[in-house]
Amino acid sequence: MLQPPHSSLVAAVPAQRVPVRDRDQDAPWHTEAVCRRDEAGLFFAPSKEPTAARLSREEAAKRVCARCPVMVQCREHALLQPEPYGVWGGLTAAERRVVLARRRRRELELKKAARATNTRVAQAG
Repeated sequence: MLQPPHSSLVAAVPAQRVPVRDRDQDAPWHTEAVCRRDEAGLFFAPSKEPTAARLSREEAAKRVCARCPVMVQCREHALLQPEPYGVWGGLTAAERRVVLARRRRRELELKKAARATNTRVAQAG
């Protein structure tokens, strides 16, 4: 689900927190998200936010993410969607773009290496 800027991750998750050990295995990952209890403004930038304020807010959001039991799932969600705004899984939108670019580059390198291996095997055989 894409979140528009200034929308709340908090609003996107169910209101009731259920402990991991008691929750159904099919329950969504975000039922355990620590950010559900925090101010949405911490994770999404207000319009025309000064750079120093943005950096400070993002660092505070990342501290919340660092203690979250579902940080990895949140990050993967944001990378797979991809989420264009906010701090998700401890990464800003710009940091997620870097991760995605690295993943694409790595996939291309792996495909290229596989083709080269297949070519060598075909030539040898």
